[in-house]
Amino acid sequence: MAKLNVTLIKSTNSAKKPHVATVRALGLTKIGQTVQHQDNPAIRGMLHKVAHLIRFEEV
Repeated sequence: MAKLNVTLIKSTNSAKKPHVATVRALGLTKIGQTVQHQDNPAIRGMLHKVAHLIRFEEV
């Protein structure tokens, strides 16, 4: 199964609370931090919700 590298590129200071919670659930806490996740529909939905705050690419 494919993996995704997810990087936080914008601050969550002015983001809505559900978006901040989604970023935290992805395991991101600092700008520039990168985490790796399995590619599945649940993760893709989370990435779509906060696409304006993150960058992701398939590995």
